[in-house]
Amino acid sequence: MDPQKQNPPTSPPVPPDQSGNQSGLASNPVPAETGGVDIPPLPPEQNAGVAGGPPPPQDVGGSMATPVPGPEPSSMPPPSTTQTDVSGNVPPSTSTEENQQIIPPEGGGRKAFPVKLVLIGLAVLVLLVGAAFAIKTFLFKGTTPEQKEVALSYWGLWEDSATMGELIREYESQNPNVKIQYTKQSKEDYRERLINSLAGGSGPDIFRFHNTWVPMLSSHLADLPGEVMDAATFQRTFYPVASQDLRRGASLVGIPLMIDGLALYINEDIFSGASKSAPKTWEELRQTALVLTVKDEEGRTQQAGVALGRTDNVDHWEDILSVMMLQNGADPANPVGDLGEDALSFFTVFATKDRVWNGTLPPSTQAFASGKLAMYFGPSWRAFEIEKLNPNLRFKVVPVPQLPKNDPEQPDVNWASYWAEGVWSKSEGSGEAWKFLKFLSQESSLQKIYQGSSKTRVFGAVYPRPDMASLLETHQVLGTYVKQAPSAKSWYLASRTFDGPTGINSRVAAYFADSINGIVDQGKKPAAVLPTVASGVGQVLSGYSSAR
Repeated sequence: MDPQKQNPPTSPPVPPDQSGNQSGLASNPVPAETGGVDIPPLPPEQNAGVAGGPPPPQDVGGSMATPVPGPEPSSMPPPSTTQTDVSGNVPPSTSTEENQQIIPPEGGGRKAFPVKLVLIGLAVLVLLVGAAFAIKTFLFKGTTPEQKEVALSYWGLWEDSATMGELIREYESQNPNVKIQYTKQSKEDYRERLINSLAGGSGPDIFRFHNTWVPMLSSHLADLPGEVMDAATFQRTFYPVASQDLRRGASLVGIPLMIDGLALYINEDIFSGASKSAPKTWEELRQTALVLTVKDEEGRTQQAGVALGRTDNVDHWEDILSVMMLQNGADPANPVGDLGEDALSFFTVFATKDRVWNGTLPPSTQAFASGKLAMYFGPSWRAFEIEKLNPNLRFKVVPVPQLPKNDPEQPDVNWASYWAEGVWSKSEGSGEAWKFLKFLSQESSLQKIYQGSSKTRVFGAVYPRPDMASLLETHQVLGTYVKQAPSAKSWYLASRTFDGPTGINSRVAAYFADSINGIVDQGKKPAAVLPTVASGVGQVLSGYSSAR
């Protein structure tokens, strides 16, 4: 198989960051202006009268005239013929005839109100205000006083700074008030470092977390605002398992940018040499494993049929046992009873009765890459390691076997283990952080992440959206995971989550590992070990209010 040649029909690859910075990305575009533009003052009025009106009339002698009051009742004496009319409207009489009556202008001698001039002044004022606003809009678009600067820190795990930097710059160009600094973290001790940083009050604002970590991060996760994405939209956008996992009570607390799970890898050369086809049920897998196991004269395994039954050298045994229990209807939180016993018994039979796998063999991933293992269970990213260890190995990825069904319409049960993005509950920019994550979850953004990831690790991750399934359903490796995603489920018995010794997956796995070791190494029965498992797991889950 050559997974390097598998590329979905998507947009062109995104060029990597030329700086090659792997420790973190600090985007530094020119900060947006936050100040407004002062409206230029109106030209000063030479003789202020009524606001916006013409200057008041002047006395004929050059001094400012006092406005003439309106007509009074009949007690007002008639104007003298020897005085100058200060109204400025009627010139003084030049007649020498005594007692000549001066007829005052209409309105009792008051000047007519200059309506036209006032309207013109108001119109000019409106135009000036509008012009100032337009200049402010053009010069400082997007930086209104309400859009204050928001700086966000973002902790990632798998994507390089070059991949995420392209999308960050695109988002920042659309939102000049937002600045995002991305840092790719080491997976070692990641969960402990993340919680310590959040508890210490230093963020980050946005961070990647495993889908099983919601109970451990409950107090640090902000709710996804309904105005950014409501529950109905979330359910339509992502696979069903995301709505189940990324929830705290009635609130959603994460947005997935990928999905992964478990599938069966088969060695094509071994299968074709034995004229065998990929098993579709667990019983078919068991019989095929017996046929494909090869031992020497001294009983030493030269070629193993399948890697199952143990915890010390079976990579991802947690995921395998979990999906067996879920398919059989057992409750992993309380596996006591026939359903749980049957699942645990079937898992261990490959190392006890059938002996197709034993403790002398190398870890299952290494054994499969060496060509000495016919069937192997793993997530999609294991293909990178297998390809690196043995580029010439011919292998195929097929769905996880299912139990026989009485009803053909009964849905399959598959496994999900994936990472999502969350927002810190104390982030001052939580609203902008959620908007950015919504932007990352759009189809075009996810395609760019896939293309960027394909430059460094053969191919990217499976898209978390059902409406993008067609882009990868024919992929030689990822196609199987795409087909299984709609029926995938998860629980707190997941592998490679980097919980640390005190994490929920690590503590739960310790109880199940003890039960498996007791059956394989000490000959105990499932019914004898599962009560201890139920008690221990119950204690672990009781420490988390949101655990299920």
